[in-house]
Amino acid sequence: MKSSRGFTLVEVMVALMVIAIALPAMLKALYQQVDATGYLRDKSMAQWVATNKLTEVRLQLNRGAPFFRGERSGTEEMADNEWFYWMDSQPTEVPDFFRLEIAVATEEDLRDSPHFTLVAFIYATNVAGVGQ
Repeated sequence: MKSSRGFTLVEVMVALMVIAIALPAMLKALYQQVDATGYLRDKSMAQWVATNKLTEVRLQLNRGAPFFRGERSGTEEMADNEWFYWMDSQPTEVPDFFRLEIAVATEEDLRDSPHFTLVAFIYATNVAGVGQ
């Protein structure tokens, strides 16, 4: 009698069960990776928006425009998305030095949990709104 070659029904069922367990776990890991990639993309774009706003402030100071004190907010468009930013300028203990915090998010109601926050220190002698 010849011995038959191939898989038994039990071996095939065990292989299918292993695939059925492993496939959803791999898909979940793939979806998490895609979500993480989107999060990192948004975080990078928010960093660029904040850096651009800081550069604008520095360029305005170099042109002789007064530095603002307090809060400012607005929107910027980058990469076909609208970004919301909030800038808060506060004096420090060092004369003519200000702490500037720039927060950026994709939605206006994310002010308390922005995608990115940039903190910089600015030297400015010409300050608007000092008497306020």
